[in-house]
Amino acid sequence: MFSPKFVITNKILINVGKIEAAREVIENSPLVPAWEEKFREEAVVRQVHFGTHIEGNDLSLTEAKEVLEGKEITARDRDVQEVLNYRGVIDYINKEGAKERPIDKEMLLQIHKLTVNKLVPADQVGSFRRVPVVVRGVKTGQVTYTPPLAKEVSVLVDDLLAWVNSDKASEVSPLLRAGILMYEIVRIHPFTEGNGRTARALATLLLFKEDYDVKKFFSLEEYYDEDIGAYYDALQSASKQLVTEESERDLTDWLEYFIEGLAIEINRIKDRVKKLSVDLRLKGKQGQIALNERQIKLIEYMDQYGSVSNKEWRELLPMVSDDTILREIKTLMNKKIIKKKGSTKGAVYVLR
Repeated sequence: MFSPKFVITNKILINVGKIEAAREVIENSPLVPAWEEKFREEAVVRQVHFGTHIEGNDLSLTEAKEVLEGKEITARDRDVQEVLNYRGVIDYINKEGAKERPIDKEMLLQIHKLTVNKLVPADQVGSFRRVPVVVRGVKTGQVTYTPPLAKEVSVLVDDLLAWVNSDKASEVSPLLRAGILMYEIVRIHPFTEGNGRTARALATLLLFKEDYDVKKFFSLEEYYDEDIGAYYDALQSASKQLVTEESERDLTDWLEYFIEGLAIEINRIKDRVKKLSVDLRLKGKQGQIALNERQIKLIEYMDQYGSVSNKEWRELLPMVSDDTILREIKTLMNKKIIKKKGSTKGAVYVLR
C-alpha cells in the first residue's frame, strides 16, 4: 500500500499551531449570518479566479466575478468556460453529501468531469488518460517532469485512495493528509488536462470533511497564485529526487510549503474576521447580531474610512430616505456596535 515519506519539522509544527489558533478565532467569532454569507461568496469568487488563473486563465478577479454573476464580458470562450466549470467544482465539494462520502475514484472522476466540461474531447472528460504526458515549466517550456505511464494510473490512484481512507492515514493530521493527497494527484497526473484544479479541489474537500472548512471562508489558490513559480517549485521538490525501488520520495519540503500557505491564508481570514467582528466579547454578551444590507454597508464604510458623516451616508445609500438611515444608525448604536462623536451638526459615527 502507498505510504508517504515525510518528516514533521519545526516549521510544520509552528504553522499547524498557527492554523489551529486562527481556526479557533474564526469559528468562535461573533460574525453575523449576513457577514458569513458575504465571506463565503467572496471565498468562492477567489477560489474560482485564482484556481483558474494559476493554469493560465486571463480573466481578472473582477471579470471572473462578473461571469459568476451571469454578466456578459468580452473574453475568450475558454476562459469563461473554465470559470463556470470551476464554480461547478466548488459547488460540488461544498455540498453536504460530498462531505459525508469517502473520497473515492467516482468522486475524483466527477470533480475532473466538472473541471474540464466543454474544454477537452468528450472521451477525456472524467476519464483517466490513455496517452503519455509530460509537464513543462511555465516560463521555459522545458520538460520538468514525466508522470507515470498511462497503464499505471488506475492502480496508483486506487492505492492512493485506499491509503487516504485507511486507519493508518487517520493517524496523520488532516492538514498533512490534504497536502499529501494534492501532491500525489499532481504527481500521478491521471488526466490529460485539469490535474492541478482537480488535485486542489480534492485536497480542499478532504479539509472540509475533517472539519477544517473554517466556515468555507478560505481559498488555498490565492496563496499559490501570488507566486506561481514557488508553487510549481514546491510541487517539483519531491519529483526531482532520485527515487529507486529501495527509496521513496520525501514530501517534507512540499508539506512545509503547503502547511505554510494554509497558515497564511487562514490567518489572513482571521485578521479580517477579528476586524469586522468589532468586539470579540459581543458574542458572549449578546449572542450573534443580525445585520441587514444597509447596516452592513455603513459598517464596511466605517471600517474602511474610520467614520461616516451625514453627508457620506447619504452618498453611500442614495436611494434610502434620511429617516430610514437614521433608524439604522440608531439600531447599530443600541446594539453597541457604533457610537456617535462630535456635535449634532458635525457629528460622525464610528465603530465602538
